[in-house]
Amino acid sequence: MAFRPRERILANLEVIYREAYERAKAAHDQARMADLDAAYQREQLLLEVLLDLRDALGAPSAETEGRPGKDRPDKNPGPDPITALETIRRITRLR
Repeated sequence: MAFRPRERILANLEVIYREAYERAKAAHDQARMADLDAAYQREQLLLEVLLDLRDALGAPSAETEGRPGKDRPDKNPGPDPITALETIRRITRLR
């Protein structure tokens, strides 16, 4: 499965907010501009976390890397579900 590149996703987010920001600027709506700036920073941070999760869960584990799958002997079997769950547990563990 091919994922869209991180840079493209973040650039799309910026375009969306930039257009809204420019409209607020043209309307001289300072409050809306400030709200959009804060929202953009928050959304960017959340999106980066989600992309990090995607990257972590999509990477083959050390155990399965290079090992062919049963039903696809010549292809990488993809992410290991147990490793994916362990990654989520590590990321979400509260300290």
